[in-house]
Amino acid sequence: MSLVVPLEEIFANKTGLLANHQSWQRVELGAVCRILNGFAFKSSRFNNDKGFPIIRIRDLSKGTAETLYDGDFPPDYIVDSGDLLIGMDGNFACWEWSGGKAGLNQRVCKIIPSEESICRKFVFYGLNGYLMAIQDATSSVTVGHLSSLDILKIPFPLPPLNEQRRIVAKLEDVLTRVDASQQRLAKIPVILKRFRQAVLAAACSGRLTSDWREENPSAFVEKQAVDESLPDIPESWKWVKFGQLTTMFRSGSTEVPVNETTSFPILRSSSVRIGSVDFSDVRYLSDQQSTNPANFIQDFDLLFTRLSGSLEYVANCGLVRGLSGKKLQYPDRLFCARLKDQSTAPYLEICFGSPVLREFITISSKSSAGHQRISMGAITEQPIPYPPLPEQQEIVRRVESFFTLADQLEARYRKAKTHVDKLTQSILAKAFRGELVPQDPNDEPAAVLLERIRKQKQSVPQVSKKIDAQKKSIAKEH
Repeated sequence: MSLVVPLEEIFANKTGLLANHQSWQRVELGAVCRILNGFAFKSSRFNNDKGFPIIRIRDLSKGTAETLYDGDFPPDYIVDSGDLLIGMDGNFACWEWSGGKAGLNQRVCKIIPSEESICRKFVFYGLNGYLMAIQDATSSVTVGHLSSLDILKIPFPLPPLNEQRRIVAKLEDVLTRVDASQQRLAKIPVILKRFRQAVLAAACSGRLTSDWREENPSAFVEKQAVDESLPDIPESWKWVKFGQLTTMFRSGSTEVPVNETTSFPILRSSSVRIGSVDFSDVRYLSDQQSTNPANFIQDFDLLFTRLSGSLEYVANCGLVRGLSGKKLQYPDRLFCARLKDQSTAPYLEICFGSPVLREFITISSKSSAGHQRISMGAITEQPIPYPPLPEQQEIVRRVESFFTLADQLEARYRKAKTHVDKLTQSILAKAFRGELVPQDPNDEPAAVLLERIRKQKQSVPQVSKKIDAQKKSIAKEH
């Protein structure tokens, strides 16, 4: 299938990743590379137990083949680590294969550079800019299919061979450091998540405010009997079942939302995450459906996810705050708790986000019909570590302080990640503008290299005819 947008139009703007130094030549990629299109393996012989691994499009990003083929195919279709592969459907990209020997399946092609004319790594680093341009230019006008003939016609930059090698060596060095930075950055969200969990765990065990209790003995309450089935808590705290702290605990509206925007928003179950409620994550009811006042939430209500497709999102608890007169209903996939004492709500939200309580509650969850669900009783019967109100307020203050610090670090991480993510494209663009390494006047000029390529092309062996003969022979055997 040919591209709807002509290549000349796609590559008219030779800037960024499509740039090249004025001393370089441009050549159709087919003059310095050949393409091996994948073999049409019979899907009836695909399996997971025996045979030779074959590379399907979905395997390219993973770097490993997950499907085996129990049958014969031409040996020329075996690729190895380091080979350059392109998926011809979906998102166009060139990948350096790392999964060892495997068969090349149809709709995946192998780029085979002529190493005496162009470095394999130079092709790898440069080609994705052109494939991205094709993707961007055609995504809105055609289905994502790429032809090997179109790839061969890409007007690829051709520096002197020695300069190519210098560029590749420099890119290998610089991009290795960029990759190391990305790997270090990738650890930060994990660290911040663990930090927040540690803060919540310390808050609900009494460790976070141990110094505060020493300075505020007047806040102590009467010591209660020790329950050995529950974790240790400070002597001044007590265990209270959550249901004892509520005046109302129920699920919401069973009405099915309408497919239009009305004046009657209703929260989605996804609006509630640990420690937050997103008022913008809503659907809508008709005016006839919105008649039950019990389904409206109020500030200082606690919402819980009752039903979810993932255990991670079951029994998430968020505090309703800042409604500012908004009238919002909640669905039957959420529970709503209204408290006897609203001043305890911020502390209770922290408790239900702590790892220990979440483990207690999710152990009680049930799985059915592809969903995880929690019962009303599992939450109302949950024992809560309950300090005196002044200490609750101090816990909330300290948790908010630590979380503000974590939020600031997360904002700096996102900024750094955005910068580092753009570095690779910036470095590649600089390389293909001829600015990453200096030009050497002793290099063989690109024009001379191009002329030699033209002469050599006339003597290239007819590899494709040999492969076609092998394909016909195997087809007869089957």
